[in-house]
Amino acid sequence: MPYEPRTYRKQSARSGLTYFSVSWLETDLWIGVDTGAFFAGLPEQVRQEVMLLRQQLNRYITEQPDFLHSFSPVTLLPSAPEIARLMAAAAAPAGVGPMAAVAGAFAETIGKSLARRTGSREIIVENGGDIYLHTQTEALIGIYAGDSPLSQQLALRIPPVQMPLGVCTSAGTVGPSVSLGKTDATVTLAASAALADAYASTLGNLVQTGEDIATALAVAPSLPGLLGCVIILGDQLGAWGQVELVPL
Repeated sequence: MPYEPRTYRKQSARSGLTYFSVSWLETDLWIGVDTGAFFAGLPEQVRQEVMLLRQQLNRYITEQPDFLHSFSPVTLLPSAPEIARLMAAAAAPAGVGPMAAVAGAFAETIGKSLARRTGSREIIVENGGDIYLHTQTEALIGIYAGDSPLSQQLALRIPPVQMPLGVCTSAGTVGPSVSLGKTDATVTLAASAALADAYASTLGNLVQTGEDIATALAVAPSLPGLLGCVIILGDQLGAWGQVELVPL
């Protein structure tokens, strides 16, 4: 699988948090927790949890190969692990295959686990542009949109009342993930990061040209649980819902 350098992570800075990375197979997490909640063994504990989740998911895929390959929702077998159930539940209303929710599902699962494990009041888990976000004060999430002139020029201002929140990005021109559209960035917000991830694919798949942005925005209100979205293609941008864009 092609590797997209996570250079944007060097720009992550939130006072009071300690950051660390955890990688296993295709899962590549950048995690921030309260400095007071961090301890030396935490990265390895999270790595072990990621390994277990990946092993559970991979074993299940051998039982149901369609789970990996389908571009539409699938009916799960009774043996499906919790991570697969989270992905499938997000994919169903989005009308996409469950793997469209994998990055958001891992970010969300690890984020919630960290809250239980450490008691950290602030947690950020980023997984290749898909984010589980829970902070006590407002957060700014910059939008990376490849070669678009709008890339890294704008940020989403997220108030604490919206959190915990999933902020996820799909793109047809950036990164190794499969997209049937051609956006430079389709950013979605939902209470569940898995759901936001699936909806980013749904809306991104609808956009081939700038004229299609309006079509995707017209679909957005019909997606249950979607709080807002931003779609960028070249120098064109459209937004809907509970989003506040500010200069970065």
